Amino acid sequence: MNTQSSAMHESPLESQVIAPAVMPAARPMYWSVRRELWENRSIYIAPLAVAAVFLFGFLISTIHLPGKMRAASALDPLRQHELIAQPYLIASGLMMLTTLVVGVFYCLDALYGERRDRSILFWKSLPVSDLTTVLSKAITPVVILPLVTFAITVVMQWIMLLVSTAVLLGSGLSVTTLWAHASLFQTWLMLLYHLLTVHGLWYAPIYGWLLLVSAWARRAPFLWAGLPLLAIGVVEKIAFNTSHFGTMLANRMIGGGGGGDFMTGSLSMDPLMHFTPGEFLISPGLWIGLAVAAAFLAAAVRLRRSQGPI
Repeated sequence: MNTQSSAMHESPLESQVIAPAVMPAARPMYWSVRRELWENRSIYIAPLAVAAVFLFGFLISTIHLPGKMRAASALDPLRQHELIAQPYLIASGLMMLTTLVVGVFYCLDALYGERRDRSILFWKSLPVSDLTTVLSKAITPVVILPLVTFAITVVMQWIMLLVSTAVLLGSGLSVTTLWAHASLFQTWLMLLYHLLTVHGLWYAPIYGWLLLVSAWARRAPFLWAGLPLLAIGVVEKIAFNTSHFGTMLANRMIGGGGGGDFMTGSLSMDPLMHFTPGEFLISPGLWIGLAVAAAFLAAAVRLRRSQGPI
């Protein structure tokens, strides 16, 4: 009886000791990513603000929607599609630009900010490794921010379609043409593909470089992020009269990343025709970029391990 009682009293203590050992390996990463969302509300507030401003402008523009649809009825199907889909693609492009801007500023402040406000002392006291911390900060612009932007864009474009439908019905016009050419599902699929490939994987070395600068700079990280790149380009131009480094940076920023026509801004009757995941995944530029990003992140981990408050 005493043995059973003793076992019953010891079991809660044993469970407390054993619980950390059986904790899933991904749990520290999960909470580290959640910490980034808690501390950096601009990740979702900035896209929400941009979406709200665009929706306000779109609501005002619906005054001219009935006349626009009457004019579209006289055009061929391709021109109709371009005219009707234009505001939805503009909305997607604006949200993608917002994603890039938020990602750049987030990365520059991610490791610099915790050294500036000395919160690094608290975070280093927790049982979370420097590797986990840096990887969580890299995952945020590469995965979390594109997904947040995609969700906000889907809701925004759905509201745009419903408002347009209400305006046309109120004017006594058919909504068949609008729904036939809006192609929201295809637009959303292309947008998700673009955000995860270009704004995620293709931009990974850019985010890695910014995180490295954020871990190293003692002040003005934005300046230190741009000056070395500018210096390399200037030295190459003076020494060899070439601009290969600048061309490489431009290609990394605006081209070649599997973005399809969302990158150039042109429209197409079938956005799905631009899905080339196979070509993108075997692209040498992708894997070279990921290797460079891994090197930058490894250096950022070492710097965070040795750096203290500013």
